Amino acid sequence: MRVIAGAARRILLKTVEGMDTRPTTDRIKETLFNILQPDLPGARVLDLFSGSGALGIEALSRGSSYCVFVEKAPEAVRCIQANLSATHLEEKSRVMSTDVQSALSRLDGAEKPFDLVLMDPPYHKGLELEALARLADSSLIDEYTIIVVETALDTELDEVSDLGYHVYRVKDYKTNRHFFLQRK
Repeated sequence: MRVIAGAARRILLKTVEGMDTRPTTDRIKETLFNILQPDLPGARVLDLFSGSGALGIEALSRGSSYCVFVEKAPEAVRCIQANLSATHLEEKSRVMSTDVQSALSRLDGAEKPFDLVLMDPPYHKGLELEALARLADSSLIDEYTIIVVETALDTELDEVSDLGYHVYRVKDYKTNRHFFLQRK
């Protein structure tokens, strides 16, 4: 796995050993960030369920100004920190070693709204809906914030309308999909 484009282009990233994380493949990451590219320069990014940090690092490499990484697994947090060091992007980032709900509670009111929220939770556990519900009631997003949720291919997010979100795009791949949402 590597950084696809930008300042840290071609730098190889470490991944967490084992099956607890599913790093987003380079091809899917490239497609996702080609879609997001117009919104990245200067963007403030929140990377939830960060894993190796590859998504937030790609955003930083492509011109985002700041990224908060949220990951609770200690091995994954060490991986994020090593990847930030290898890409020389530590000064533009903050790594929170905690669960997503606790991080969102701590960030709410302490941070201005993020421009982009990236979310790649473990599949089929409903964690994306819990995080979206917490975000909906926070000051961390506004009507301009783009939220991207990676899910299994068989996942639907019909409930997000009840949480105050509008799904404006869905991109399917062979094994997973990206939902693009904004607050209504």
